[in-house]
Amino acid sequence: MTQQARAVETRAVIIRAAAAVFTAHGYGGTSMADICAAADLTKGALYFHFASKEALALAIVDAQHQRAIALGDELLHSDQPGLEVLLRLCFELAVQLREDPVSRAGIRLTLESSSLTAPVVTPYEEWIAACDLLLRRAIADGDVRADTDVEAAARFISPAFTGVQVVSDVLTGRADLRQRVIEMWSFVLPSLVVPERWAVLRTLPQEMADAWG
Repeated sequence: MTQQARAVETRAVIIRAAAAVFTAHGYGGTSMADICAAADLTKGALYFHFASKEALALAIVDAQHQRAIALGDELLHSDQPGLEVLLRLCFELAVQLREDPVSRAGIRLTLESSSLTAPVVTPYEEWIAACDLLLRRAIADGDVRADTDVEAAARFISPAFTGVQVVSDVLTGRADLRQRVIEMWSFVLPSLVVPERWAVLRTLPQEMADAWG
């Protein structure tokens, strides 16, 4: 293995170990010594890759965000119905949060970013923008009401999902997140969907959950 390949592998080991510790103890409850122990590395090796705990936390936030962006990139630019894509993204992100330790840590660190030098806002801004784009596509598709306040709806849907997954994490470790997202959309959809399309779209949350949740 080359020196560069070893460096890449060590960095990945650090991020995975740090993700587990941050998820368990939060930003304030985690020290670099904790991460060294979890990664089975010396402090020198850790600081060679990350100059501070904040730098490591931000690397995890970025890794989580890149996973989420990769999830949505192809769908955002596809010709699939906007409303269907929006729900699918929510359910696929729910799967990431249940199954991927780095995603769980990244979300927790984003929520705790007031402890960092500067709050992490880009993930929120980009998901609100994605919601906005997909709602406008859904209006063009004839699924969402043309008089919908798209900006307000986008600002509501993204934080609503954030709140649902946070409460699910606190109460059940996200074991019930799939059902909670179904419920969220069951309440949101009636305010968005064109009445003539309701008979077809009313089952969309369950269908998306069955396919992707």
